[in-house]
Amino acid sequence: MNLIDETLGTLACSIPGATRVLRQYHLDFCCGGNVPLREAASSLGLDAEQIANELAALGDTQQGPDWRQVSSGELIEHILARFHERHRDQLPELIRLASRVEQVHGSKPECPNGLAEHLWCMQQELESHMLKEEQVLFPMLQRGMRTPQTDGPISVMRYEHDQHGNALAQLALLTNDITPPAHACNTWRALYRGLEELRDDLMQHIHLENNILFAGAQQ
Repeated sequence: MNLIDETLGTLACSIPGATRVLRQYHLDFCCGGNVPLREAASSLGLDAEQIANELAALGDTQQGPDWRQVSSGELIEHILARFHERHRDQLPELIRLASRVEQVHGSKPECPNGLAEHLWCMQQELESHMLKEEQVLFPMLQRGMRTPQTDGPISVMRYEHDQHGNALAQLALLTNDITPPAHACNTWRALYRGLEELRDDLMQHIHLENNILFAGAQQ
């Protein structure tokens, strides 16, 4: 395929390791998965040809499951175990670490003041979102229900995914794109490592739902 004209979501789905490259260039393959690489790169002043070449070079060097080839039930089980449970583990500890950093280093200009509160809001929104999936949408999909019955719940979930994307953008603003200052203590560095992991996990989570699970249900 001509990679430069493919959408970010298609690239993320079809090329093992593509999500790492797209993430490196701050290309939103989850909420912005319907945008072609050419357009997305241009909007950020990036060289789309260079990115396409990097994606092409990946080839089959990074193996992983092709989630487009499994049943919706298998994909849902993966999402629940790999992401829902993981987010529930991640956020309380990140809130604790952020609170500690703000308490000790709040007077420093690089301190991410307001981060603990922002993470708490993300936790509440994510928990509400995941419960809706677990109690409403996922059981519908596991029973084999498809469009038009699932269109309403999927539309709500896609909208909330966009809100999660906005929350990640605000997270980046608060933390200098999750880059600790040179003088950061171990707690500060541990916090930012955890934030990087949360961002990567949440983007992959949204990608699997928007571009594969929901897209399959709406075909």
